[in-house]
Amino acid sequence: MCSIADVAPTPRATKPRAGASAKALLLTIMGEFVLPHGGAVWTATLVRALAALGVEERNARQAIARLAEQGLVRSEREGRRARWHVTDRGVRLLTAGAARIYGFGDAAAVWDGRWLVVVCSVPEEQRAKRHRLRSQLGFAGFGFLGPTIAVSPHVERESTANTVLEELGLLPAAVVVRGELGEHVEPAELLRRGWDLDTLAADYYAFIATFGDRSARAGDTQFAALVELVHEWRRFPFVDPEIPRQLLPPRWPGRPAKQLFDARHAAWSAAADEWYVLQLLDGE
Repeated sequence: MCSIADVAPTPRATKPRAGASAKALLLTIMGEFVLPHGGAVWTATLVRALAALGVEERNARQAIARLAEQGLVRSEREGRRARWHVTDRGVRLLTAGAARIYGFGDAAAVWDGRWLVVVCSVPEEQRAKRHRLRSQLGFAGFGFLGPTIAVSPHVERESTANTVLEELGLLPAAVVVRGELGEHVEPAELLRRGWDLDTLAADYYAFIATFGDRSARAGDTQFAALVELVHEWRRFPFVDPEIPRQLLPPRWPGRPAKQLFDARHAAWSAAADEWYVLQLLDGE
């Protein structure tokens, strides 16, 4: 396993693709611009917004249709035009997503040295539950020392673990413990076994390389840059377990990546929002 210091920062292409990428970019646009401006938008506005990101009209319309199929937006006809409204379900999804994206990385992690350990043996005939347990606890930031042992340095996530266990019907067979490591167990070894921090560090370095030198001056380019910035950043809150700072390796790139995200977002937001409003008005 290589060390984080050996990970070379290489740029990652941010050019959007069709299909799933167009839909993901559209979700970012809905949360960043549509919802704050009343939650309604014309089809033409969304098509132009996605065109600024290199998405062809056909793929843009398919992305809109996919959001409608998922119940995140609903259409309202006005003559030959369609206006899209964010549904209640869409509002909940976008609001929760925004809270996680913009709240991530702000907390000053004060760690008391305790670990949360979840031990749950799942029978082979319930293999599907084992997979769901691993994926749901992993989503909550837990690392796995083995198929049946999950750990986290966040003891406050015990209620989350209990909820997952209860929903899967595994709570009676599980043991949840809060405690400290023994003298012969190093935190660095636990981190190495439980999480792939090298891959996460490489992703942070790629983010820094991509947006560190990126400049955007015109309104449409600042709009595109902002959407791609948020689009790339939004995955980190779902893959970074937020390990307390005192446990992380030296020169951990997560903090400078967060600072870059905040700085670029602040620099591009005003012009990007102004450009979007012009597109919104042109659609009327």
